[in-house]
Amino acid sequence: MPIIGIVTRKYISEESHNINIIYDDIERAIIKNNAIPLGITLTQNYKKLIDICDGIIFQGGDSLGDYDLETLKYLYDIDKPVLGICLGMQSMGILFNGEIADIPKHKTTLSYAHSVIIKRHTKLYNIFKNEVIKVNSRHKSVVKDTTLDICALSQDGYIEAIEAPNKKFFIGVEWHPESMIDYDINQNKLFEYFINTCS
Repeated sequence: MPIIGIVTRKYISEESHNINIIYDDIERAIIKNNAIPLGITLTQNYKKLIDICDGIIFQGGDSLGDYDLETLKYLYDIDKPVLGICLGMQSMGILFNGEIADIPKHKTTLSYAHSVIIKRHTKLYNIFKNEVIKVNSRHKSVVKDTTLDICALSQDGYIEAIEAPNKKFFIGVEWHPESMIDYDINQNKLFEYFINTCS
């Protein structure tokens, strides 16, 4: 079974302890697809942790860790599969000459917030086999001007997914597919394809 590293996010507990967390939805999505989830806290020794994993997920969150971008660059260079979700995708965009802009209208509690238009001849299209999918939306920022390939846009023209076509799997999505797999079987295709690539 492949080992999938999940980059933890910093959080402060109710007792004011600094902790590192992984989201239950992402852990469940990995287990559902016959892989082993492993929480990874990135430190200056991140290569030792990364090297025992078959692929890495950069999950959502509120702020980047000290080694997020450096680790992403390392993963890109060694061509280890990476899935970026929300902040994870934004990190990919920043690494490749992108900027982040605020977008307050896209944060909602709805299960299906809006449609995403996927470009043909992209890896993301090969995964979903569809030009239009419905997604949730919990982000307040978007990527602009990245040199990664833009493979999906919202109906109002914001970047919803990016990828590096020359890599095994280097894809970022702005929505949260891990929170949709219980009621939208299509969203699991992203995890299934990612984990199969890691196998």
